[in-house]
Amino acid sequence: MEISGIVSAIVIGIVIGLLGRLVVPGRQRIGLLLTIAVGIVAALVGTFVAAQFGLAETKGVDWAEWGIQIVLAAIGVFALDRVAGGRGRRR
Repeated sequence: MEISGIVSAIVIGIVIGLLGRLVVPGRQRIGLLLTIAVGIVAALVGTFVAAQFGLAETKGVDWAEWGIQIVLAAIGVFALDRVAGGRGRRR
C-alpha cells in the first residue's frame, strides 16, 4: 500500500468514525482517537463486506458501502462506549 492509500484510509476512517458516532444516541465517553480507530477498522471491514456482496464497485457514489461502513462504526462506537466508557461510572 502506498503512502497516499494510507492517508486516504485514515481520512476516510475519520469521516466514518465521526458519522458512526453521530448515529449513536446520547453522549459517548470514548475519546476521539478511539473513535478514529473504530472508523478506520469499520471502513476496512465495510469495504470487505461490500465486496462480498458485489457492492464495492458501482458507478458513482458507493452509497451501500458507505452505509455498511457507518453502521459498523456505530456498532463499534456503541460497544466501546459500553466497555471502555463504563469504567468509573457510578450507579
